[in-house]
Amino acid sequence: MTLDARPTRRSALLIIAAASLPSSATAADRPLVTVHKDPSCGCCSGWAEHLRKAEFPVKTIDTAGLSAVKERLGVPRELYACHTAEVAGYAIEGHVPAVALIRLLAEKPDAIGLAVPGMPIGSPGMEGGEPETYDVILFGKSGQRVYMRCKEDREV
Repeated sequence: MTLDARPTRRSALLIIAAASLPSSATAADRPLVTVHKDPSCGCCSGWAEHLRKAEFPVKTIDTAGLSAVKERLGVPRELYACHTAEVAGYAIEGHVPAVALIRLLAEKPDAIGLAVPGMPIGSPGMEGGEPETYDVILFGKSGQRVYMRCKEDREV
């Protein structure tokens, strides 16, 4: 008896369907996010916890020298927020939601990083009160643009 190694239409569809399912390996392979924060900042710890819940490994570094970190990573002053992170060669400034990090890492744009300037109410780490809609800004050598609009931890 000879076996036919050619895939059937049904087996090809099953392979495609299986490949499109979410994989726990995707989350397990997420890169380390290193968060530089002031030791007394609670919202920064809340943001780090948001990333952990999204299955990012997170390392926090308490520092009083945040300005030097921001300058080293190339964060424009007008985008400064309360903490700065590094992930896969990108700078992440402020309360950027995990959904934006996931998109950034999938698309890999030619940019320095993402920022959520200020401390929008309802953004990850800033829960409480009436949530605001806020912009996630992509910034780099060619300027800045709105990368996505979010409310709480979701794109709108």
